[in-house]
This record gives sequence, C-alpha cells and structure tokens, in this order.
Amino acid sequence: MPIVWIILGLLVLFVLLLLAKAIKIVPEYQRLVVFRLGRLHATRGPGLVVLIPFIDRGVLVDLREFFLEIPRQDSITKDNAAIAIDFIMYYKVFDAATSVIGVSNFAGAATNIAATTLRAVVGDISLDDVLAKRDEINSLLRVKLDEVTERWGVKVTNVE
Repeated sequence: MPIVWIILGLLVLFVLLLLAKAIKIVPEYQRLVVFRLGRLHATRGPGLVVLIPFIDRGVLVDLREFFLEIPRQDSITKDNAAIAIDFIMYYKVFDAATSVIGVSNFAGAATNIAATTLRAVVGDISLDDVLAKRDEINSLLRVKLDEVTERWGVKVTNVE
C-alpha cells in the first residue's frame, strides 16, 4: 500500500510541474510569441497564457523603448575631412512575431546597419554641414534606419 501513495504523490508532483510550465503570466509591456511544433502559432498577452507542454514554446518580447549606443565611427566627409562620430539609436518593437523571426541578434545587426548608414550620410555632405546641420543628419539617419529595421518588426524612434 505505501508504494501506491508514493506513485500517486509522484504523479501529482508531475502534474503540478506540467501546469507550472504550461501557465505563463505575461506583463503589460511584453508579448509571448508562441511556436507550436517549431512553427509560428500566435502572439499572446498580456495576461494569463496557457501553453501545451512539450508542444508549445514561448518567446517573451519586450515592447518598451530601448537605446543602442553605436560606437565611434571614423568617416570621411564630402570635402575629404576625417571625422569621428558616435550616436545613440532609440528603438522599440512594434511587431513581436516579426522581431523574433526577422533577425536573431537585433543589436548586432542594427549596430552594423547604423555604422554603414552613418558613413553613407556623412560621406555625402561637407564637414561644415556635418557640424551645422546635426538635427537634419539625425532625421535622415532615423528615416534610413527605420526603412531597414521595419522588416524586422522594429521601429527606430529617435537618433541622437
């Protein structure tokens, strides 16, 4: 008889562990991208989300605004003057599923795209214009970066 109680206790423990793994509480500022058997199934949240154990896998995505500091970039202006520029890019995820599927390492990809875009923008203007038209350069960078990152489900909100 005691072996029955041990088996029953282990079974109850197993069921409780399955329930704990299956139930997720998603905060207001996050979404849970659900993959069922490896395929995109749905985006859930906020609130209580139930996953099927061993079938579903969830990836939490934060929808808040983040910043990414782009390291100092050495560029050549239109009038062949060397200049070193660093900047900060602010971004937020607007489509959780696309951001999970679109790119594996957003920070690395965005840093490389931002550096390339900065060199292209600065290379088209003179040193005097770089120093005088900082706001215009920031706006142009934001627009060009947003065009690229939009396909990743990410919106560039500001560049400074």
